[in-house]
Amino acid sequence: MPQPAPDLDATRVAPSTHCLLTRRQALVTGVAGMGAAAVGLPRWAHAQGGSRPLRVILPLSAGSGADGAIRAISNSLAKALGQAVVIENLPGAGGITGTSQIVRAPKDGSVIGVVSNNHVVNPSVYKNIPFDSLADITPITILGATPFVLVAHPSVPAKTVQELIALARAKPGVLNYGSSGNGTILHLGAAMFVDQAKVVIQHIPYKGMGPLMNDVLGGQVQLAVVAVAPAAAHIKSGALRALGVTTASRVPSLPGVPTVAEQGLPGYELDGWIAPVAPAGLPKAELARLYAGFKAAMEMPEAHDALIAQGYEIKLTPPEPAAAFFRSEAARMAQVVKNANVTMD
Repeated sequence: MPQPAPDLDATRVAPSTHCLLTRRQALVTGVAGMGAAAVGLPRWAHAQGGSRPLRVILPLSAGSGADGAIRAISNSLAKALGQAVVIENLPGAGGITGTSQIVRAPKDGSVIGVVSNNHVVNPSVYKNIPFDSLADITPITILGATPFVLVAHPSVPAKTVQELIALARAKPGVLNYGSSGNGTILHLGAAMFVDQAKVVIQHIPYKGMGPLMNDVLGGQVQLAVVAVAPAAAHIKSGALRALGVTTASRVPSLPGVPTVAEQGLPGYELDGWIAPVAPAGLPKAELARLYAGFKAAMEMPEAHDALIAQGYEIKLTPPEPAAAFFRSEAARMAQVVKNANVTMD
């Protein structure tokens, strides 16, 4: 059942800001009260972006996958847009805290946010969210997506998805899986598996990816759905066993690991996407400018290669298809939450 959204004032975290600016022909200036660099850029770029910085709100903690991805491409984005890029982390309440600031920001292209799957999950998990996750934002693009993998500690005897299902059915409620927190996409990924496989596996929520990985590596947790990039080295070393990737097709970095879908659960598909968004009502010219900026940035080798290195498949979906994707994902995740009976503690 949906739970009340946490009190935003009670969960607000002091923002962590970080300037990421281009360096070519740098001149010393100040950005939002911080030392930064203004860049000599082509005249058209200044005409488009002006001298004001682009404030990018991340409703996620520093060090998260989305945080790392945006920081990795921000210098290229600054070059493409012709303006400084200032990143501000506003985590809390499953992303609701920061997103509340995004939807209330000026509708002039000076403030955008970067959201992930949780943005379309939260309406099904919480009630009384102080914004409409679809109506109150303007998707700019689906920037990229990273695959997940269902992993087991080596002490679990199952070596395939079929073997795991058989084991779980033989010992209902004995196995457990960890997640990065109730209602997170990693929780839903495992809950989808449990629901579709018709098995009983106990859920152990953690406060973030770091504690989860520590305990699944240590064997305190037997199973988890995690991002491929941070898990790949542990899989190759044998510290974790990969049972199946969650995407529709196999993952190049784990070519020998079959998908969950091809192992008896057709239709099982999940990845972790990130998407720049602006407040609803953004003028079409600003939307076009921002999308063009991300597109141009991802054509620069330093940004393209950095995102690939972090395990992302680059999408760069145009604004209208991105908005349609948000709507379809919101409906799909609502059904997942209902089927899996996901609730918040």
